[in-house]
Amino acid sequence: MENLMEILKGLDFSPLFISLKTGVVATVVCFFLGIFAARRVVKAKPRVKAVLDGLFTLPMVLPPTVAGFFLLLIFSTRRPVGGFLLDTFGIKVVQTWLGCIVAASVISFPLMYRNARAAFEQVDPNLIYAARTLGMSERKIFWRVVIPSAGPGVASGTILTFARALGEYGATSMLAGNIAGKTSTIAQKIASVIQNGDYLTAGVWAVIIIIIALVIIFVMNIVSGKKMKNFRRW
Repeated sequence: MENLMEILKGLDFSPLFISLKTGVVATVVCFFLGIFAARRVVKAKPRVKAVLDGLFTLPMVLPPTVAGFFLLLIFSTRRPVGGFLLDTFGIKVVQTWLGCIVAASVISFPLMYRNARAAFEQVDPNLIYAARTLGMSERKIFWRVVIPSAGPGVASGTILTFARALGEYGATSMLAGNIAGKTSTIAQKIASVIQNGDYLTAGVWAVIIIIIALVIIFVMNIVSGKKMKNFRRW
């Protein structure tokens, strides 16, 4: 008990802040990219839809370390893309917090995309036809009719995306590394302290991430409950 209190007093909470910041930014990025991609795929022809769907879903089925390996090849300063970003814009992705965001966004993107796509496909076409007869533009129809109708599904995808980005480990380790106070997330912190044999500290961080996960599940249940309530009313 005394050891636990000492650990809590000396605990560095930077991994928590880094994980939360990474999760929030990655979720915002995936939200807009996922909605955009889902909208394009829903409207695409069957063959194009099959190809795009496979590409957008690929990070979900790949091992995170494999995705991280390809990201490292792309954004390494010794490669064309990474070298161009560094020389032209002064942007470095490898071994930086930006690398955490990129890795978390790539791994979490399929969750946002697939949930948004499923939600869009379930929107009643009659609502869209009615909006068109009222003279609304396609953009207004999308944001004022489609998005509200698909709201619960989009919200669920957003929450799942945040949860996945918060706990991402494999690709982040490959691309951003594990730099204390800079790129060290909760998942990386747990792995590093276990390697050092400090199971008590790992347990403390595990409890913290479990509490966050329970909060996310609670929010998910609220969103799902509202969705079922609206469905029953309909």
